[in-house]
Amino acid sequence: MSNIQRVAVIGLGTMGHGIAQTFAMAGCTVTGFDDVKAAGDTVHDRVRQNLRDFVGAELFPVDQVDAVLKRIVVCQSEAEAVHDAQFVTEAVREELVAKQELIARLELHVADDTILASNSSTFPISQSGAGLKRPERAVVTHWFNPPHIVPTVEVVGSPLTNEVTIQATLELLRRSGKLAIRINQELPGFLVNRVQIAVMREVWDLFDRSVASIEDIDAAIQGSMGFRLAALGPLRIHDFGGLDIQTAVYRNLSPEIASGTQVPKSVQRIVDAGHHGFKNGHGFYQYSPESSEQIRSERDQKFLSLLKLFHSRQK
Repeated sequence: MSNIQRVAVIGLGTMGHGIAQTFAMAGCTVTGFDDVKAAGDTVHDRVRQNLRDFVGAELFPVDQVDAVLKRIVVCQSEAEAVHDAQFVTEAVREELVAKQELIARLELHVADDTILASNSSTFPISQSGAGLKRPERAVVTHWFNPPHIVPTVEVVGSPLTNEVTIQATLELLRRSGKLAIRINQELPGFLVNRVQIAVMREVWDLFDRSVASIEDIDAAIQGSMGFRLAALGPLRIHDFGGLDIQTAVYRNLSPEIASGTQVPKSVQRIVDAGHHGFKNGHGFYQYSPESSEQIRSERDQKFLSLLKLFHSRQK
């Protein structure tokens, strides 16, 4: 399973098109399918814009853009897309039954040694791949949005996933420029999302209690935790802070921070009003049709600047 060159991506929406781009940039031939016709019809335009951003950030040579786009082939069916693929990843909506049914169908159309990967934020592969006849070749690869920019991909097997599958997946992702992290235990949310939910719970509680404005909450975290975490991991930061001090702070504050399991009322009211964030123009902030593309572009430019620093640190 070493040196995988033929990859299939099922689902070409927000995550799937960026995943396809990443593998194509690494030299793989990528076949894709989406049952929403518009997603397949626009995938090359979306990837082209992403590549322009990479070129502008001096992270990719302009003379290779067309070659990357040619390596992405949109197919007319799932079966056509996964035929002859050595590695298949699904990137469909985060619904367990949808993922279970898709992965079971895909197994009918691939070779016995083809790796089947699920891009899930929450579902272990033992759940989403529960219907597989060969569960030893199934694995979770948890990408982060935007997947073509954010370095980390979590790789999570089940107790039935074999070592060949894990190692081949890690090798493919690392060859594609990703920081592939092996998660040793199959647990809901894996590693990063468990940390993110802990932070989310406290931030939403502070918002619910009007401790600071939306803008100031973002600015405070961005200029402190965010600033340090962009350079160092949390455990390294704790070392620099002094574990004697950190443990004292933990004991003093842990009884005071949010520990509930219900969404705060103020956040739930936003969702109940139909405001889902950037994707429909209103969340904590408002996004007009005129400003949305500029805001997205500014986000990606900031991320690409960080990516450039990240790669320079890895050399």
